Amino acid sequence: MRSSSFFTNRKVVFLLASLCCLLWGSAYPAIKNGYALFHIAANDIPSKLVFAGWRFVFAGLVLLVFAALSQRPVFRLSGRTFGQITLLGLTQTSLQYVFFYIGLAYATGVKSSIMNATGTFFSVLLAHYIYKNDRLSFNKVLGCVVGFVGVMVVNFSDGLLSFDFTLLGEGFVVIAAFVLSAASIYGKKVSQQVDSVVLTGWQLSIGGLALLLIGFATGGTLTGFTLESVALMVYLVLLSSAAFSLWTILLKYNKVSMITVFNFMIPVFGTLLSALFLDERFLEWKNGAALLLVCWGIWLVTKEEKPART
Repeated sequence: MRSSSFFTNRKVVFLLASLCCLLWGSAYPAIKNGYALFHIAANDIPSKLVFAGWRFVFAGLVLLVFAALSQRPVFRLSGRTFGQITLLGLTQTSLQYVFFYIGLAYATGVKSSIMNATGTFFSVLLAHYIYKNDRLSFNKVLGCVVGFVGVMVVNFSDGLLSFDFTLLGEGFVVIAAFVLSAASIYGKKVSQQVDSVVLTGWQLSIGGLALLLIGFATGGTLTGFTLESVALMVYLVLLSSAAFSLWTILLKYNKVSMITVFNFMIPVFGTLLSALFLDERFLEWKNGAALLLVCWGIWLVTKEEKPART
C-alpha cells in the first residue's frame, strides 16, 4: 500500500520518469563510445552482441542480488511464470538489442535517438488491437502521422533531394523500437503477477545471456579493457538496471498513458547528449524540425482526451 501511494505521487512519477528518460537518452553516446573504447568495428556484429550481453547480464545480476538482499521472491517462481519471463527476456532484451546495437553502429546517435521514438507510435497502434479500452482516436492518429513525418525529415539530406536511409542503420533502429513496443505490452501483463525488480532482473539476465551465447558462437570477442572502458561498462550496467526497473514499477502502479507521455524526453536527451559527447552536428534545421515533430507527435498520442459531454 505504501509503495502504491509513493509511486503514484505526481512529483515522484515526474522525477523518476524523467530520470529514466535521461538515462536512456545517455545510452546513445555511451554505446557509440563503448564501440571505440573496446575496439569494436562497425561491421563486427558478433562483438557488439558480446558487448551488449555482458551489459545486460551484469545489470540483471545487480537487480537479482538487490532483490535477494531485500528478501524478495527471487527463486519462488512457477514454471509457467518463469517461462513467461524467459520469453520476455528473449524478445525485450535479446531480439530488440540485436537490432538496436547493429542499427546504432550504422546511424548517428542523433538520428537513432529520434527514430527510436517511433516505439511510442507502435505501442499506440498495437494497443488498439489488443485492448478494447485503448482504441485509436483523432489525436492518436494525428500524433502518429506527425511523428512519422518527423522521422522522415531527419533522414533527408540537407538539400531534400535524397533520402538518407539504410536498412542496417535507421531501419534496424525502427525494427528494434517495434520489438520493444510489442514486448513491453506483454511485460505489462507479466508484471501484474511478479515483483517488478525480480521480473526485470531475470529478463535482463536471460536476455543478456542469450546475446552472449550468440555473440561468442559467431566469433565475437571483447578486448580493450582499460579503466575508462570498464567505467563506461559499469555506467551502462547501472543505467540498465536502474532505468528498466524504475520504468517497470511506474507502469505497474500507474496508467500506461500517464507514464508514456514522458517518452518525448528520450529523443530530446539523446539528441542533446549525442551532440555534446560525440561532436555530432545538432544545429541543423532538419534535426531541430524532426525533434519538434516527434515530440509534438508523442504529446498528441499520449495526452488525455476530455470525455464527451452527454
